[in-house]
Amino acid sequence: MKRVMGWGLAGAALAVLGTTMAPARVPARPAVREAFRDLNHNGRLDPYEDARLPLAKRVDDLVRRMTLAEKVGLMLHGTLPGAGGMVLGMGEGYDQAAAKALLERGVNSFITRLSADPATFAAQNNAVQKLAEATRLGIPVTISTDPRNHFQVVVGASSANRGFSQWPEPLGFAAIGDEKLVERFGQLAAAEYRAVGIHMALSPQADLYTEPRWPRGNATFGSDPAAVSRLAGAYVRGFQGSATGLTKGGVATVVKHWVGYGAEPEGFDGHNYYGRTGKLDDTSFALHVRAFDDALAAGSAGVMPTYIIPEGVTYQGLPLPRVGGGFNKPLIDGLLRRDHGFKGLVVSDWAITNDCPAACRAPTHDAPQGYAIAMPWGVEDLPESDRFALGANAGIDQFGGVNDPAPLMAAVKAGKVSPTRVDEAARRVLTLKFELGLFDNPYVDEQAAAKVVGNPATQAEADAAQRAAQVLLEARAGILPLAPTRRVWLSGVSADAARAAGLVPVDSLDQAEVALVRVQTPHEMVHPDHFFGSRQNEGRLDFRPGDPATETIARAAAKVPTIVAVDLDRPAVLTAIRGKAAALYGLFGASDAVLLDLVTGKAKPQGHLPFELPSSAAAVAAQHPAYPDDSADPLYRRGAGITGN
Repeated sequence: MKRVMGWGLAGAALAVLGTTMAPARVPARPAVREAFRDLNHNGRLDPYEDARLPLAKRVDDLVRRMTLAEKVGLMLHGTLPGAGGMVLGMGEGYDQAAAKALLERGVNSFITRLSADPATFAAQNNAVQKLAEATRLGIPVTISTDPRNHFQVVVGASSANRGFSQWPEPLGFAAIGDEKLVERFGQLAAAEYRAVGIHMALSPQADLYTEPRWPRGNATFGSDPAAVSRLAGAYVRGFQGSATGLTKGGVATVVKHWVGYGAEPEGFDGHNYYGRTGKLDDTSFALHVRAFDDALAAGSAGVMPTYIIPEGVTYQGLPLPRVGGGFNKPLIDGLLRRDHGFKGLVVSDWAITNDCPAACRAPTHDAPQGYAIAMPWGVEDLPESDRFALGANAGIDQFGGVNDPAPLMAAVKAGKVSPTRVDEAARRVLTLKFELGLFDNPYVDEQAAAKVVGNPATQAEADAAQRAAQVLLEARAGILPLAPTRRVWLSGVSADAARAAGLVPVDSLDQAEVALVRVQTPHEMVHPDHFFGSRQNEGRLDFRPGDPATETIARAAAKVPTIVAVDLDRPAVLTAIRGKAAALYGLFGASDAVLLDLVTGKAKPQGHLPFELPSSAAAVAAQHPAYPDDSADPLYRRGAGITGN
């Protein structure tokens, strides 16, 4: 039997996928009787290296060979460090020396936040796998990512789109409501991920969007528990490659955030100390749990618990502990594992074991939070190693955003986490790596990656989805479609895109026959000194007199018929602008070109609102954060939309 150190990059060629693109498949491996990857460098074929053996036997063999320190390292899901000291692992390349040091600590699961061209991205991930192959047991790296295929980019929630196909936001998929389309998106996005060497999607968000001011709702599938469940299930099937769990060529999904994350008073998000508590009751909580059903039924490889402390909820007749989801044993070991039968990997959300000092809890203008990022809600005053122990014993298999195994090892050595619990978590982590085919070949073809990622046929499907996802709320007779050569005054829309659509942009309203104005949903920076609060859209949702967007729309409408398009990352209150709009669109992830296709009649609107739009700020303030679509007298109800115009 021939011993090889690795298949090499040439053996990892990926097919260039066209309109029938399916999840990228792990390339064919030479028959094991001819060659094998000698991962532990001993010149022999050991059971965990033998692809002919059942997965369980390979896992058993590897676990027996591992030291306690190596098993503890498996329980961390770190961040691949960015070259040049780039914070949070961002940039165009990795710090290879720092990555090697993490691997030598036993950490071999990481999030990537690179924003690089596809060939470079693939090469960087291959280099990390080469470093992993040189470690004592040659355990390959699992590389995860936040979503990359949409429009909104927020640190800690999504990554910049650099060459990846660009699709509607998840809310846009909810506006379409087509399971098959979501599954198709999952297949195509998974192919792009695998082409550059990404194996795990830290998505979908099956959170129920019940508090309209919440800034994370854009990545959900809306406010209807049944629809969220149905579409999240389709997402899992598409990414993982089957209806019954992960396939070798698929991408493991981590459905999140278990559970009740969207029920935060005033919409203040759980990444922040001031948003650490959710307000629910048992009836509303059941709706939030229902939203996860189909993703779990499809065999999502992982689940990520919520940051928040779910107040007002009981389990088996007792109030849930007043701790965040990652420390909440009834939520994980009880509701998720025992009641829902989940057998996969539980990955904590990021930084739940970090210390939260004064700069984290109560930053000021003179002492802002900076990078003192931590979300140990409910256990802020426990020692760090005790937080690890509480999380591990609650059911966490991997701690997200952690690069240092020392505190967890201290908890194990102190007897606060049993070796049996460590073995259980290690087996789940290793099982996933074997299921993904990483032990047999973790490498990708760098040149093929550049042809798969952003493939024009894939982007054509993404553009079609963008067109379908937008919602027409109002249209006066005769305003749509705009005929070619119409003189149009623009605000918030590219003049080049308008020219490409056949329209004639003009510089003043006096020259125009019609106006097209694109605006964002109103928001405020309520917490500018907090790291996430300064990056999230918080506060009010209503257009008010004196707002630049309101005044622009009013000025245009006083002169010419005005088409208004509002980017609905949150449920805007449109009462002040509704009467001024000759046509009114709600957008859920659309390029200017797609908007102009709709306005000029090259495409027809097909979307329906995935949540209600309240009628006033007072109605928003009065609704319950845990119940969907419960504001008084909404301006538009969920499901509103004019189609086929």
